[in-house]
Amino acid sequence: MDETGSTFRARPGTTWAPVGRPPELRRVSMRREVSSVVALVAPSKRGEARLYARHFEGSVHGAQVVAALRHFRRKVGHPLVVVWDRLGAHHSNEVKRFVESHSSDFVLESFPAYSPELNPEEGCNSQVKCFMLNATPESTAELLRQVRAAFVRLGRHPATLRGFFGHAGLSLHGLT
Repeated sequence: MDETGSTFRARPGTTWAPVGRPPELRRVSMRREVSSVVALVAPSKRGEARLYARHFEGSVHGAQVVAALRHFRRKVGHPLVVVWDRLGAHHSNEVKRFVESHSSDFVLESFPAYSPELNPEEGCNSQVKCFMLNATPESTAELLRQVRAAFVRLGRHPATLRGFFGHAGLSLHGLT
């Protein structure tokens, strides 16, 4: 599980334009406008790797982490081992109370400090950022729609999702 943020800050990518007239990308705001809490679920004997996401306006805090955990547990349908980084929101009192009251549903583990290369979900965030290159949404609602669409599009490619586990050095041999 991991978080990522999307802003109105234009992320220029390679594009076609007449020589000497590069395209202009407008910057509406510098703030993080949409945050996504994302779970990449390892494939089990029953199926493929799955991607689940919850999107929120603004930054991620304890309440958003709790909402995402509830959503992921409901969608996956069985107890979850959650492996995440050391974001402060993960260790907030609100999250601690929630997990303690649902101890049969969640087992929490943390990645070592400063180790994004071990997190397969970082690949999802990177792909979504690539989908969002040259995007210039006019409103927060449009930005939210574009981010959701990017995660849905990525979720339709289970082979790519499996590849993120391999890239992080995790063997899925015997799980499917």
